[in-house]
Amino acid sequence: MISVRAPVAAAARFCVASLAVLAVAGSLCSAASAQDYPNRPVKIIVPFAAGGPADVYARFLAQRLQEALGQPFVVDDRPGGGSIVGTDAVAKSAPDGYTLLLMSNTHTVNESLIPNKPFVLTRDFVPVAPINYSDLVMVVHPSVPAKTLAEFIALAKAQPGKLNYASSGPGTPYHMAGELFKAMAGVDIVHVPYKGSSGARTDILGGQVQMMFDAVTTMSEHVKAGQVRALATSGKTRSSVLPDVPTVSEAGVPGYEATIWLGVMAPKGTPPAIVNKLNAEITKIVSRPEVRGDWGKQGAAAMTMPPDAFGKYIAEDIVKWERIVKISGAKPDQ
Repeated sequence: MISVRAPVAAAARFCVASLAVLAVAGSLCSAASAQDYPNRPVKIIVPFAAGGPADVYARFLAQRLQEALGQPFVVDDRPGGGSIVGTDAVAKSAPDGYTLLLMSNTHTVNESLIPNKPFVLTRDFVPVAPINYSDLVMVVHPSVPAKTLAEFIALAKAQPGKLNYASSGPGTPYHMAGELFKAMAGVDIVHVPYKGSSGARTDILGGQVQMMFDAVTTMSEHVKAGQVRALATSGKTRSSVLPDVPTVSEAGVPGYEATIWLGVMAPKGTPPAIVNKLNAEITKIVSRPEVRGDWGKQGAAAMTMPPDAFGKYIAEDIVKWERIVKISGAKPDQ
């Protein structure tokens, strides 16, 4: 009788050895690609309008990555669809590290606010690194008679549906901060979405809208100049940039908290060695004492995490905002 066990066993050993060789080869190729990376310009797509925090910090990061890695990092603003247009472009890009996404918690909100998207954040992207976070500030145009948050809430309750607030678009931190405020304060205020934060900011300064939640980093100078009146900030504690302004929680809506944070992601399949290299460089940049000092004066705090921890942070934020979307009743077209 002819035994087939020996040939089969030999074949199995050959397959295992071949797989091991392929795995080693793949690892070496990944390491080599990371060692050479980047050898041509890298594009950072910002799915928001120019002039907002995402655009500003993307340009800050791009300049310093270029200095560190010796290749141009080019910022490409592609607003539209509440961040959907630019984000989808990155999702469909080659996973080679040469197209990156500058994302914010708009993306974690949109996972539940806009479920029928052409991409899923945790399926189609890999986390690279966080950048920073900052509180928001609730401001009103000087023509609004309310001088405090309590007075604004009273005014809104006396005139349901008469007051409005601006945001940079559905699903953005400015929108969700407003919806969370409406739900927790029990007021009826009309949402006016813009295509970007710059347009919303222009109209709150001009008095076309009455109220807006905006990043402390971009609105504080207008507050100090008297162009708008700050009623409250959105963090757990008072902002060091606007220390005389109470938080929403202490001024009349206990437990309220909302922030804006930024980070970098890449298309799914981007080699881990390249992801780790980018994470290391971004971490070095945001950890510089002068960067942390300058950002602190603007009201922003640096964030640092390895890719896996950042991925967990993103997943937890998706769950957090899913609850808030349900509580607020927010809709993508409101």
